[in-house]
Amino acid sequence: MLVFDADDTLWENNVLFIRVVDDFLAWLAHPTLDHAAIRAVLNDVERANAATHGYGSRVFLRNLHECFEKLSERPATDAERREIEELAAALVFDEVELMPEVAETLADLGTRHELALLTKGDDTEQRRKLAASGLAGHFGSVHVVREKDLPTYLALTESLSLDPATTWMIGNSPKSDIIPARRAGWNAVFIPHPHTWELEHAALDPADTGVLELPSFTTLRNHF
Repeated sequence: MLVFDADDTLWENNVLFIRVVDDFLAWLAHPTLDHAAIRAVLNDVERANAATHGYGSRVFLRNLHECFEKLSERPATDAERREIEELAAALVFDEVELMPEVAETLADLGTRHELALLTKGDDTEQRRKLAASGLAGHFGSVHVVREKDLPTYLALTESLSLDPATTWMIGNSPKSDIIPARRAGWNAVFIPHPHTWELEHAALDPADTGVLELPSFTTLRNHF
């Protein structure tokens, strides 16, 4: 069983958020804080809201509003709120940009293995991305969850009657894809992405033989 992450594994995602953040930082033009300091404040807001409200573009917009009010030390005006919403309007996922040869690789792997999709975030938003990708037919099951942590992996192991020894989680996030999958007894394939969200970074154990690191999605064909 090969279980795939979606965002930044099958298609580009975080780079879209990065572009909006860059526009937000330029628009904010804080008088005393540089971009790195403002980004640190936004990271703190994102970390807190992820635990309470989850993920997705609606939560991201909330993060921008809260970051603005935290830095400005006052509520945003109606005009400022509209401007922030206009900055985030680019996050409409009617189209997605697939990673190179993703469809061809999934089609090939599907001739030899069972495939499933495991992604976290807003259910409607994630399923809209999947529909736009044209990849849904490759997966025997699709699972959109609030958080990809150890209980999620253990629950999926039970619900799909998986054998952890022959199950592989494939993704770009050490925090959500690799570490909890390994704790659940699964194997994992780590495919680094240059724009992985900062809050998904975590140190991997270089001595862990249950983690295979590959340079690209297409190289999965050489191993499975």
